[in-house]
Amino acid sequence: MHIAEVRDLTKVYVMGTNEVYALRNVSLSFARGEYVAIVGPSGSGKSTLLNILGCLDRPSSGQYFLGGEDVARFSDAHLSRIRSRRLGFVFQSYNLIQQLSVVENIEVPLYYQGCSERASYRRAVALARIVGLGARLHHRPTELSGGQQQRVAIARSMANNPLVILADEPTGNLDSATGAEILALLDQLNEQGKTIISVTHDAKIAARAKRTVRFVDGQVVEDTG
Repeated sequence: MHIAEVRDLTKVYVMGTNEVYALRNVSLSFARGEYVAIVGPSGSGKSTLLNILGCLDRPSSGQYFLGGEDVARFSDAHLSRIRSRRLGFVFQSYNLIQQLSVVENIEVPLYYQGCSERASYRRAVALARIVGLGARLHHRPTELSGGQQQRVAIARSMANNPLVILADEPTGNLDSATGAEILALLDQLNEQGKTIISVTHDAKIAARAKRTVRFVDGQVVEDTG
């Protein structure tokens, strides 16, 4: 079953009198449980694709099916609900809320789903323990290392039991040893059946993914799937 699929996806940015094609008629499908690395040089369109897959941007033309629904033309409010209920995000810069503790950051997606405080707290604590932060529940991001902050981000990405986890350069701000720990954590999630799509320049991530999609100039030039 295709958990996510794009058909004839094109994204055009208008800059003055110029049109810049970030994506050109891209068609891809992603099966449940896949681990996919999206690679390519800067400006190749891979981050634009991730933004569309994450319902953070819309295509200029084409279709995007997530869980069987064509979400490309949904309203902003509907896209916001899709993001909070069906997608998990892991960013290079972690994107944690500095004023919140580890457990509170993990709870954020559950807050938007209207979960009870007790249920949200239990789920967040369980996820913190899964990523090895059971002893750091009430620490703030400034009290954590980069690797620990990324573990919080991964736990947060799992809070809503998403259809897809989207990772944008998840090891980009980490040293090689810490990056390897984060990659091992992503491997574990994938082994548990999570679908992971990661945009990366890191050859180590591409090597660990089960499928690699390579972009050049807004087009797919290689797909090992």
